[in-house]
Amino acid sequence: MEYTRPETYLDGTVLYIDKPLTWTSFDVVNKIRRSLKYHLGIKKIKVGHAGTLDPLATGLVIVCTGKATKQIMQFQDMDKAYTAQVRLGATTPSFDLETEVDQVFPWEHVDQEKIRKVLLEFLGTQEQMPPLFSAKSVDGKRAYVMARKGQQMELKSQKIHISRLELVSVSLPDFTLEVECSKGTYIRSLARDLGMKLDSGAYLTGLRRTRIGPFGLDRAISLEDFGKNLKLL
Repeated sequence: MEYTRPETYLDGTVLYIDKPLTWTSFDVVNKIRRSLKYHLGIKKIKVGHAGTLDPLATGLVIVCTGKATKQIMQFQDMDKAYTAQVRLGATTPSFDLETEVDQVFPWEHVDQEKIRKVLLEFLGTQEQMPPLFSAKSVDGKRAYVMARKGQQMELKSQKIHISRLELVSVSLPDFTLEVECSKGTYIRSLARDLGMKLDSGAYLTGLRRTRIGPFGLDRAISLEDFGKNLKLL
């Protein structure tokens, strides 16, 4: 995927980026904005992302430049697909590896058949409670900022839809899922809720976004390749 004309970025284009581990979506936007300003010799350019992806997740992030930023809401409303690694037998406050284990639970009673049966209960439209460690806004502040400070807050559940939830591999206490879901779905919260339904605890150990609407990872390039393309301008 190459862009060879500087005006392409200025007029507006859509970039499909494979976000690296530990980067925030805003890190990706800032990197692209700084690179464009430097290589194009300009002082200002509009750049925005079309949907947050957690720092400990990898995969597809759609970034829009110039007039294409008007399409951001359109991309945000699209369904998403993920590959998720879940670990049974413990929980963490963030529902993933960002925080340390806070509770441990038995998991030996869980088998592959029980997991498959429980997954069926999560298909369809439902209410989901977002993680405290999330980008949700509470009284004008990001929930994750308050959570990291140990501040108490109350988040509201939100309606989501899971259209596909498939068990693709099992090596207990770990298992891997493929998920297709509506916007606003937190896979970390899904992991937590699965643990509860399995009479255990669970948290996310890995997450990769593989699709946004009709756009898959096959379209995506790394930030490194994006930088190499800019040097060809």
